[in-house]
Amino acid sequence: MSLSFRQSDILNIARQDGRVMVEDLAARFNVTVQTIRRDLSELSDMGKLDRVHGGAVLRSGVSNIGYEDRRAMNAESKALIAQHCAQDIPDGASIFLNIGTSTESVARQLLGHKDLMVVTNNMNVANILVENPNCQIVVAGGVLRRSDGGLVGNLTVATIEQFKFDFAIIGCSALDTAGDLLDFDFQEVRVSQTIIAQARKTCLVADQTKFQRTAPARIASLSEVDMFYTDQPLPAGLAVKCTEWQTQVKLCS
Repeated sequence: MSLSFRQSDILNIARQDGRVMVEDLAARFNVTVQTIRRDLSELSDMGKLDRVHGGAVLRSGVSNIGYEDRRAMNAESKALIAQHCAQDIPDGASIFLNIGTSTESVARQLLGHKDLMVVTNNMNVANILVENPNCQIVVAGGVLRRSDGGLVGNLTVATIEQFKFDFAIIGCSALDTAGDLLDFDFQEVRVSQTIIAQARKTCLVADQTKFQRTAPARIASLSEVDMFYTDQPLPAGLAVKCTEWQTQVKLCS
């Protein structure tokens, strides 16, 4: 089944924002909500979107969304999250930045910082921070994942184990209401777990679209995170758990 022009536009909106809402789309395209519901049902049948109450989200599951689509998704909120996170990083700090479009946004916000040491398994982060002459960059070895410029595997883990970072700034592919950070690549999960173990303070940067997705591999719990930067209030139950875990949540808007 081929996409109509409207369905193609709906899919592009979902790729940018992570989700679409029936009422908003009906107003945007000046059609009935029944028409939009039919569009979303057809997109779901084609495996493009997953229906949720009041709308739809990008389909996830056992494979991740394409990297360029992730980079465009909720880009404005990612930039705000990155700005708040970078403001809390002092000059002269040692940092690890892992794979992901959110950590790339943080790297851009660190271009004005001085005397940083940044270790990363993200080639995109390294290339961004080349523009900061006051930043020492260490690239962790490993197997290059061409889809996103990430380095993973045993060599990556062994390199990370040689360091003790002031701050680990990490992203994740999905976050469930139990507070578990999730990912798609088992090799990347092991790397992320090592990063957390080698950090004095762990910071998670993740926007609200991560709550609308799922992934099969568990990285860690929010109880292991010191600071969580996000753009929307957490579900009530998870907010209570973060208070109990002494995980600080900073809303960035």
